[in-house]
Amino acid sequence: MSAGRALLAASIIAGCAAVAWVLLSATAPVWPVIAALLTFAGVLLAGVMNPRLAMFAPIVCRSASGRPEVALTFDDGPSPLSTRKVLAELSRFGAHATFFVLGAKAEKHPDLVKAIHAAGHEIGLHGFTHDRLLSLRHPSEIVSDLERARSVVESLTGERPRLFRPPIGHVSPRTAVAVRRLGLTLVGWSVRARDGLRGTTAAVVAKRMLSRLAPGAIVLLHDASEHEDFEPAGVAALAEILAETNRRGVACVTVSQAMTGAPRA
Repeated sequence: MSAGRALLAASIIAGCAAVAWVLLSATAPVWPVIAALLTFAGVLLAGVMNPRLAMFAPIVCRSASGRPEVALTFDDGPSPLSTRKVLAELSRFGAHATFFVLGAKAEKHPDLVKAIHAAGHEIGLHGFTHDRLLSLRHPSEIVSDLERARSVVESLTGERPRLFRPPIGHVSPRTAVAVRRLGLTLVGWSVRARDGLRGTTAAVVAKRMLSRLAPGAIVLLHDASEHEDFEPAGVAALAEILAETNRRGVACVTVSQAMTGAPRA
């Protein structure tokens, strides 16, 4: 049982105990029930917002292979402003990565999706339009969104994506239902660069990344900003990050390679 599910179960038990106490005791105050309900709501919110808790569905946040490698991942692309820069740096250092693409951007820039695929990188889904409220939608709406994005990628690469990173990383019970229907694997992260925030510098991103980088890590970077209004700092920091991983003897692989131990190309 994951830590998140254990926490959820504990909050449910506490809530039931509080309700039982109030019902069985004529003099018991109501506040324990209110406190239990508020705690339960807080636990649910934490489970949605923190994917590493794996409260509602299994999620891959790091590799347990023990091999000297990390899985680099890039969100919010593809972008004509920066994706080719990322591809060039990955090629220069012989690194591979997983790109969690937006279906709408993939549809608009098919050449970039094909370039990612042709370079031997993995392509996962990040939704169709980066709907920040996707985890709150009805499961059928989530399924429709992901099917639409998956159809675009599959038509361009000939391969059906199997991985999904939810927008903002939010995972709800509704998200869990949708990914089960589609047979997708949820992917989170263990190291986050926060390079998708405007104003973050390449130096700060590189320092944050390299201080936390360890074998087995799944690294969250961005090859595009959500609205194409700036270049994520991780793009400029990538060369330093890749040079240092090479110096440490740590290979950069796709998420699926990290999960399965598949040989690197």
